[in-house]
Amino acid sequence: MKEIIGKTKSGGFILLLSFLILILSVVIFVEAIIIGPEFLAALGILLFIVFIFMLPGFFTIQPNEAMVLILFGKYSGTIKKAGWHWANPFYTKRKISLRSRNINGDKIKVNDEMGNPIEIAAVIVWRVENTAEAVFDVDNYVDYVNVQSESALRHLAGMYPYDNTEDSHTISLRGSADEVAEALKNELQQRLGKAGVVVEEARLSHLAYAPEIAAAMLQRQQAAAIIAARQKIVEGAVGMVQMALNKLSENEIVELDEERKAAMVSNLLVVLCGEKNTQPVINTGTLHN
Repeated sequence: MKEIIGKTKSGGFILLLSFLILILSVVIFVEAIIIGPEFLAALGILLFIVFIFMLPGFFTIQPNEAMVLILFGKYSGTIKKAGWHWANPFYTKRKISLRSRNINGDKIKVNDEMGNPIEIAAVIVWRVENTAEAVFDVDNYVDYVNVQSESALRHLAGMYPYDNTEDSHTISLRGSADEVAEALKNELQQRLGKAGVVVEEARLSHLAYAPEIAAAMLQRQQAAAIIAARQKIVEGAVGMVQMALNKLSENEIVELDEERKAAMVSNLLVVLCGEKNTQPVINTGTLHN
């Protein structure tokens, strides 16, 4: 539904006019009782009724607020200008906040792309932009935002794995926070756009494996970290052994046959890759003893 900018009168001017009508009605009524004809008393009463009728037309709007005006079931416009206003007293007025709001969602249990049960929650910042859509296109726009936010989060969690596997470099919930937040924001905007809502920010506030698999997944992560560390250690150790053999050969310090080279490589790898400090053994005999 298209938003229409409504028209109102200045509240201060109408207030001054209403006081003039009140004073005039009192003067006419008193004069009619003292010296005037009876129809002047009726005129004074009529003016007083007009004064009473004008009072419900006053309303105020604070910054970042809007007032939706409805006349006998028909949408007549929206007032967004802050200040004191006066409009037709027959208008039904509905005030809507245009300020940014937060949704700190509860933790929900869902399955990720790989079927693993996880716990996930999100923080969403949103505000109303189109007041006509917010009031007339959905029953209750606040409840609509809450329900659709949870639905979008559940759908998002099923689109990505919790974490990348060893051979995968796709987007994951844990490793791609910015990409996941952008995807969540876009999906929320598609769902909430029909309610006149703009999603300003959406980010995951909680992400964890479900308790029933948390221990097993922790062991898996620890094993992957140990393997990755061992790979780095082995790569570095092989490079150092190669460098040592090259230096010995270039500087002609000692000539080693293939068997002695293999023994030296084995000893160096044990020293460099071992978790504990090695205990040296001094050979006091010949090289071949």
